[in-house]
Amino acid sequence: MQLKIMPKKKRLSAGKVPLILFLCQMISALEVPLDQKLLEDLVQPPTITQQSPKDYIIDPRENIVIQCEAKGKPPPSFSWTRNGTHFDIDKDPLVTMKPGSGTLIINIMSEGKAETYEGVYQCTARNERGAAISNNIVIRPSRSPLWTKEKLEPMILQNGQPLVLPCRPPIGLPPAIIFWMDNSFQRLPQSERVSQGLNGDLYFSNVLPEDTREDYICYARFNHTQTIQQKQPISVKVISARSSRERPPTFLTPEGNASHKEELRGNVLSLECIAEGLPTPIIYWIKEDGTLPINRTFYRNFKKTLQITHVSEADSGNYQCIAKNPLGAIHHTISVTVKAAPYWIVAPQNLVLSPGEDGSLICRANGNPKPRISWLTNGVPVEIAPDDPSRKIDGDTIIFSNVQERSSAVYQCNASNEYGYLLANAFVNVLAEPPRILTSANTLYQVIANSPALLDCAFFGSPLPTIEWFKGAKGRALHEDIYVLHENGTLEIPVAQKDSTGTYTCVARNKLGMAKNEVHLEIKDPTRIIKQPEYAIVQRGSTVSFECKVKHDHTLIPTVMWLKDNGELPNDERFTVDKDHLAVTDVDDGDAGTYTCVANTTLDKVSASAVLSVVAPTPTPAPIYDVPNPPIDLELTNQLDKSVQLSWTPGDDNNSPITKFIIEYEDTIHEVGLWHHQAEVPGTQTTAQLMLSPYVNYSFRVTAVNNIGQSLPSKASEQYFTKAAEPDTNPTAVEGLGSEPDNLVITWKPLNGFESNGPGLQYKVSWRQKDGDDEWTSVLVANVSKYIVSGTPTFVPYLIKVQALNNVGFAPEPAEVMGHSGEDLPMVAPGNVQVNVVNNTLAEVHWDPVPLKSIRGHLQGYRIYYWKIQSSSRRDKRHIEKKILTFQGSKTHGMLPGLEPFSHYALNVRVVNGKGEGPASPDRVFHTPEGVPSAPSSLKIVNPSLDSLTLEWDPPSHPNGILTEYTLKYQPTMASRQVDIATQGWFIGLMCAVALLILILLIVCFIRRNKGGKYPVKEKEDAHADPEIQPMKEDDGTFGEYSDAEDHKPLKKGSRTPSDRTVKKEDSDDSLVDYGEGVNGQFNEDGSFIGQYSGKKEKEPAEGNESSEAPSPVNAMNSFV
Repeated sequence: MQLKIMPKKKRLSAGKVPLILFLCQMISALEVPLDQKLLEDLVQPPTITQQSPKDYIIDPRENIVIQCEAKGKPPPSFSWTRNGTHFDIDKDPLVTMKPGSGTLIINIMSEGKAETYEGVYQCTARNERGAAISNNIVIRPSRSPLWTKEKLEPMILQNGQPLVLPCRPPIGLPPAIIFWMDNSFQRLPQSERVSQGLNGDLYFSNVLPEDTREDYICYARFNHTQTIQQKQPISVKVISARSSRERPPTFLTPEGNASHKEELRGNVLSLECIAEGLPTPIIYWIKEDGTLPINRTFYRNFKKTLQITHVSEADSGNYQCIAKNPLGAIHHTISVTVKAAPYWIVAPQNLVLSPGEDGSLICRANGNPKPRISWLTNGVPVEIAPDDPSRKIDGDTIIFSNVQERSSAVYQCNASNEYGYLLANAFVNVLAEPPRILTSANTLYQVIANSPALLDCAFFGSPLPTIEWFKGAKGRALHEDIYVLHENGTLEIPVAQKDSTGTYTCVARNKLGMAKNEVHLEIKDPTRIIKQPEYAIVQRGSTVSFECKVKHDHTLIPTVMWLKDNGELPNDERFTVDKDHLAVTDVDDGDAGTYTCVANTTLDKVSASAVLSVVAPTPTPAPIYDVPNPPIDLELTNQLDKSVQLSWTPGDDNNSPITKFIIEYEDTIHEVGLWHHQAEVPGTQTTAQLMLSPYVNYSFRVTAVNNIGQSLPSKASEQYFTKAAEPDTNPTAVEGLGSEPDNLVITWKPLNGFESNGPGLQYKVSWRQKDGDDEWTSVLVANVSKYIVSGTPTFVPYLIKVQALNNVGFAPEPAEVMGHSGEDLPMVAPGNVQVNVVNNTLAEVHWDPVPLKSIRGHLQGYRIYYWKIQSSSRRDKRHIEKKILTFQGSKTHGMLPGLEPFSHYALNVRVVNGKGEGPASPDRVFHTPEGVPSAPSSLKIVNPSLDSLTLEWDPPSHPNGILTEYTLKYQPTMASRQVDIATQGWFIGLMCAVALLILILLIVCFIRRNKGGKYPVKEKEDAHADPEIQPMKEDDGTFGEYSDAEDHKPLKKGSRTPSDRTVKKEDSDDSLVDYGEGVNGQFNEDGSFIGQYSGKKEKEPAEGNESSEAPSPVNAMNSFV
């Protein structure tokens, strides 16, 4: 039994499956997953992925870059129109197109003007399946014009009169940001009485004598070009009158009782009312027949400006501003109409269909006024495009029926009204593809018991495949009531149990084929805290311990972490953590809080908390020692361009003398809210002369320090703005490295805002070839720390320098740095490769270095590839994996260790640079001489008998040469058979005969001695051929009295062993020559015997044998060739 998945997430019953499948295939388009391998295989029409904004304001000081990126299969080609006609970029030497892209780069930095390239641009990306188009991109250069020169007369008026200081900034692109400051670049204070209007004018509801000054200056900041323009200063003199006559409010702006405001949907609606009067009026806002939206309404400029964000058609209506003071009130009604540029209700989506299927593209937009919908196909209005019988247009919908592969195209929907337009590309791609499962095979999912399990089965096919799930190798049934099926193929087990463990198979089918994939699910036990930390109350100075025991699945490794008040534990040696406990010694009041034990595994996390309360006995009255109070009354004096004097009044030292003061500063231009260390002075000093940097708006604060600690910082001092100057330093860490063979990437560490010393920070990047006569090439860049020089020769040294500049001037001349353009792979292989075999495991390789010019990069060294191609003793030609040895630098020889003896090897040599390896030299073949063979692979005894045995062995695993013969050695070990031999009849008879002979000899000797003569025993024994009857000494088995050199001769083959059944090893080694025939006995270099067994024996004198013991026949050593 199986479970089928439909494209919608549902709990399914068997009776409804066919109907749901049919409906979903009719109404849904096939989505192409973002799988890189799949996308590389599928043919696909172009899709615009990146483009410049519709209204593109450029900086005339920089090159113009108009972006147009697209993807498709095959990759699309690009073309452009300018002002509605074809733009031939090949005819303009300043215009280039980025390779593999449609992005245009217009080089106006070397020559040309930005104004020349103003216009409307549109990009087209095209391949065999269709053409996609970009928005109309309007290119306009930014403008920051100067103020027209004008003569401003001083303004003289009486106390209490209203005043409007006009700004009237020059019209720039984009519009300037207006603000009022004085000659010291300090912003003029504003209040309910004095404020700046939306038009930039400065409004006074009534003037006061303190408004008298000669430096009311309006500034216009043009952010796009990073410039600030300044109006001529305005002088205002307020004459004090004995009594100012109070008056009710009147509006300075807007004029009259009513006005109209129009705003576009989604923008910020800003309504302004500024009134004059004495006393200063207060402004209130209401909406007629409605309420102001709570979360989108904001008051600015002391409630003189009402702002509503994300405005919509519902915000249209009448808004009233009311100005009121004790003498009266007036109101002004602003009628607001919200218009709307087109916005999407349903944007068209890409459509992938199989041949014969139906589908549709829907394009629905709204706006005020209602937008007009028009369709294009492959960038051409559909009315004049080639006819397609499968296509039918019905207003905002295109219906496709019975599509074929030729129906593939890119459609554009344009929704436009007087306030703007929307353009969307959506392709129709007709594909016939068998199912593919994109989820990796045998993926292992691990889930905690009683948690949801999601098993993925990402798939693709055209027509849309159906999905079936099986469990187990035999397809055990999946019951619909415990599974949830998702339209992307995922199988969900809402509550996974232990019995959910197993192998699950996903099968995808359509009419073109079938694909399947197996995944595996493991269910793990949850992690639990079986012993939780407990609430504790301890006295100050004591020790407290919290316990946290964790139980977890044995296959998971937990990590236990302790937190205090949801943060890390203090970095204090009083806190110690072991496996199950947290201990805190010498507890103080700061240790009170909530302590949490957190146990994590890769699959789950649990925690438990306990509260620690710290109590203390009533303290004995004692002096209170504490950190100092903050300093007060900060004052700036002796204000110069690059220095100022700061003075302050110390706070209470709290019974611990102040040891020093720490002075910090804040730069409100570059790093608002960030305080930096400026200086430290002794605790007895309350003034400091501070050195300053240019173009910084300084605020200072002072912190006092005693032996207890440091105070809170003082309140900030007044601000002091230093004048701009040229930069003092240039960027550091200047480097030039190529990322490609034909470029040079110049990087540097940029100056921070503090180091810029003024506005308009830029970098002059210069370069030239080190060994050439070229002039320096330079570009100016801003807000970057990298510049790429393209079209360079491969691996050529360059001299580089990067100089900082701002609106004031240039930094000092920078130092030159040498870099290199990009490396490429070496072109030439090392020559004259020679191999000298040192011994059977070591070879020496020599080669000639390659010319430096052919390396085309930094020489890293040489790399030897060598491999064993054939053993000299084997005929197989199986190649063994190549080995690599790298020799750093310019070495031209190297040793190859670890070679196998008696083997054929091949090698080649390659030069290596930073890019990689060059070509290989011709293979050189060499062979190693013979070496000592390894031991035989096995040795076994077969058919043993009383006086003989047979030995069998396998050849050695590493012969290391041509085997000529084998050497056999033995060592007697007879103890294990002693009892058995002693019970043999022949052995008993032999022993009796020996005893009888000895007894007879003793009797004869005794008789001869008694007669006074000497019996010639030695001569008798010399004539006797059987050594078994020779007399023996007690210690070495011989009679010293009758010992002779011939007693040490080796025994013949038929001789017997002594009664103790022992044979010394050296005896058997020294007697081997007795078993050779035809050739003399030989010993190889390791001392082993090489001879030939013939079955005969040849008696020769024994050399160096100092024992008369004879070897047993069963221990004879034989040598075979």
